[in-house]
Amino acid sequence: MLEKILRVNALYDFYQPLLTPKQQEYLDLYYLNDFSLGEIAESCHVTRQAVYDNLKRAEKTLEAFEEKLGLFRKYHSRIALISELRERVAELGGEERQKLDSVLDRLEKLD
Repeated sequence: MLEKILRVNALYDFYQPLLTPKQQEYLDLYYLNDFSLGEIAESCHVTRQAVYDNLKRAEKTLEAFEEKLGLFRKYHSRIALISELRERVAELGGEERQKLDSVLDRLEKLD
């Protein structure tokens, strides 16, 4: 369950602007603020089933965006490559190491 929560949160970080305002609201309340389905239903004046259905639809939408765009997958690949580069740069010495560390720092800040 924790893995699913982390994945939905990560996908939400990448694709939030592409969701409807209602999907954003429900995902915010459920995954980021830890509201229960009942609490969301009460605050939004809908049924628990409506909240559940909307959350499931939003999760499927996030997965569809990821399948088509792959931003989360590419992000993880980029982080792994940067980590590998940092390990290799650590083997170098002197000025060359400093230059490469600076480039890697700028690369990391792009995200």
